[in-house]
Amino acid sequence: MSRIDNSDGGRARLTRSAALASMIVALFLGVLKAWAVWQTGSTAMLGSLADTSLDLVASLATLVGVWVAAMPADHDHRFGHGKAEALAAMLQVLLITLSAGAIAFRAVLRLVEGGETAAAETGIAVSLVAIVATLGLVAWQQHVVKRTGSVAIQTDSLHYTSDLALNIAVIAALVLDQYAGFGMADPLFGIAIAAWLLWGAWRASSEALDHLMDREWAEDKRRAFVAAAAEHPELTNLHDLRTRTAGTRDFVQFHVDMPGRMTVQQAHDILERVELDLRRRFPDTDLLIHIDPEGHVDEPGNPLVETNEFTQLKEAGE
Repeated sequence: MSRIDNSDGGRARLTRSAALASMIVALFLGVLKAWAVWQTGSTAMLGSLADTSLDLVASLATLVGVWVAAMPADHDHRFGHGKAEALAAMLQVLLITLSAGAIAFRAVLRLVEGGETAAAETGIAVSLVAIVATLGLVAWQQHVVKRTGSVAIQTDSLHYTSDLALNIAVIAALVLDQYAGFGMADPLFGIAIAAWLLWGAWRASSEALDHLMDREWAEDKRRAFVAAAAEHPELTNLHDLRTRTAGTRDFVQFHVDMPGRMTVQQAHDILERVELDLRRRFPDTDLLIHIDPEGHVDEPGNPLVETNEFTQLKEAGE
């Protein structure tokens, strides 16, 4: 089992090496596939070229987004810069959507007007080289993920894993078109690749929009947080829990009831211990805890005020 490298220097070196390898492979394959498109005239190969070009842009955008998101909070950005990653993802989504539209248009035009591909051997050879290079890159990325736990590299690795299917589709399209005599194979595979890119764009945009719109945590994660807080008997009636994620950081705020006779110092000391424990269990989380005196009644009719989270947790376990 690989040991996670928690040192800033070691982690940075590994993640930079994976990002650099990603850009080098994308650049190499982009040049190779551009030559193959010129040789074969294949719409499916064009789709693969477009995806490879987007890989390069995506790697650059991800690097910039992660770099900005990692910057500490400052006077103008007191909650940090975490949403830079979501903005970078939306840029990628826009580029992918435009590219998929262009590929689909060319494929439909090929279906209507007809046309033939050429030099199948060249296209197949280029696709095989792309598969080998991608397998090597994914293997290194997974090694880096095991050593660093990097979410950014893991996401990039998933994207390159999907590229393997695209390269196999190009080989199938050329074989069917030039060896099996199925002339519509190439444009049909081109349309399928465009649809694949749009599906990937949709999935990426959903997660990015969740970050930009401050969507609540998934229910299982919320319940795990409440369960951890419930282990502190000093806290009662945890309510008005709000959660969100921006980049690599999580943000949580909630209200708890404390005895009205308790001094400010006593309440502060209790919450310090609670925050230390919750931050240990939920790293990279900013906490904001508001104290209410026992018996306090929140403003009636406020849709943001929630019922006792501890009670809901007990009822869910029954």
